[in-house]
Amino acid sequence: MPRNLFKKTSPNTRGYTMIELIVVLVLLSLMFGLAVPKFRRAILSDSINATSLRIIGLIEDLREKAISNQVSYILHLDIREKKLWAFAGTASEEEQETARERAYQLPADVKIEDIWSWSKGKLYDEATIYFSKKGYIEQSMIHLQSEDGRQLSLELTPFLGSIKIHDGYVDFNRG
Repeated sequence: MPRNLFKKTSPNTRGYTMIELIVVLVLLSLMFGLAVPKFRRAILSDSINATSLRIIGLIEDLREKAISNQVSYILHLDIREKKLWAFAGTASEEEQETARERAYQLPADVKIEDIWSWSKGKLYDEATIYFSKKGYIEQSMIHLQSEDGRQLSLELTPFLGSIKIHDGYVDFNRG
């Protein structure tokens, strides 16, 4: 008995048509297209979190540059002016001034409350963090505060080069 290749399917056959699948994919695309940017904006619009991520990125970048270029780097933080900039340890006065002019300005609603370093204690005006040729940094803590009172503490560890983010103000005592 020959098989009929052009046989009509019965109404009880289960499955989805191509149009139904396309409609579902379009709806999913619209949902993700609208939801993901809002989610991303919500995460990055939190100024203190965005600022902390920016500072962490800068610190990690300087550490990597110090190791790969075998040059020491200095991260300068002006607490009162809410600016930070970096330059090579071998930079001339002119290069340092150029770096200062291109400094990263913290958002208006975020401030550096203070910076604690192992050798100098708490600093309230200006601070420098030195990156050695091997990528080592002095143990330090950068305290950030937002207008709404939220605080974050960025802990810089000397040999590992890791940065820990602590919610709230974490105070270091040397002994």
